[in-house]
Amino acid sequence: MRKTMLSMAVLAFMVGTISGSFGQDLDNKSLKAKENIQEAPKNVVVAKQDLKGVQKTDAISEFQKFRKESEIKIKSFDNRIGDLKVTFYQNKIKNKESYQDNLNILEQKNDNLNVKLTEYNVKEQNKWASFKLEFNHDLDEIGKSLKDFAINNK
Repeated sequence: MRKTMLSMAVLAFMVGTISGSFGQDLDNKSLKAKENIQEAPKNVVVAKQDLKGVQKTDAISEFQKFRKESEIKIKSFDNRIGDLKVTFYQNKIKNKESYQDNLNILEQKNDNLNVKLTEYNVKEQNKWASFKLEFNHDLDEIGKSLKDFAINNK
């Protein structure tokens, strides 16, 4: 019986020692976790600032690409309008006045789009999506009008 009591006491002592040492490690880990939690908001602020910088450069490069593509389309529309004017002066066309008026309207719309593109401020990122959508719609409308114009007046 003494042996069992002694072995129980030794076992209880070992269990207490082992569980006590694990509790201390958890405290050290929890202190490290608290430090990481305190540092996390600082890291988030830095990451947000970095992200804003990246977004600005991405927006600027995207706008420059959009501007180049749009300028190419506008120039091609100018060329098509010029070709239609040459056709107008070289051929006998019915309804010359309406033909000339329609060509002038298309040319004015094309010039307005060119001005709109050059005057757009890249820094207004919240308006970029709506500007791009509206501008592409207007470009498509002029392109369609030019196709229809050429077909209807042959």
